[in-house]
Amino acid sequence: MESLGKQRQQEIIAEFKQCSGWEERYKHIIKVGKELPRLSDELYDDKFLVKGCQSQVWLHAQLNEQGQMILHGDSDAMIVKGLAALLLRLYSGLAPAEVLQTPPTFIEDLGFKDYLSPSRANGFLSMVKQIMLYAQAFTLTAKS
Repeated sequence: MESLGKQRQQEIIAEFKQCSGWEERYKHIIKVGKELPRLSDELYDDKFLVKGCQSQVWLHAQLNEQGQMILHGDSDAMIVKGLAALLLRLYSGLAPAEVLQTPPTFIEDLGFKDYLSPSRANGFLSMVKQIMLYAQAFTLTAKS
């Protein structure tokens, strides 16, 4: 049976493959970002800023009662905000172990790596790294 993480990636890929070209994909990324709900004020704190991003990106994670990671995020840059929204869609609601076993391959499968500026690509990787660090921390605290 396919994991929820893989299933979500396939949904993201299918959604973006409907776009006719790169300009339409960028517009769709921006639209996805605009749908991201605003964070509560206390989450716009420096301790939730992702290091390595040129724009400001805030990521917050918590575990719910079922042991699933619930992610919240935002950015001051539209395309980065859209990329953050896609990562939240992929990972939020998954168990930390599944997050760790689910690299965000959709970014390569859709060819985004070739079309993202180096600073956006670095920002994307920094967001992924931060999500993986949260997942590792939750995994370690669950074992202790």
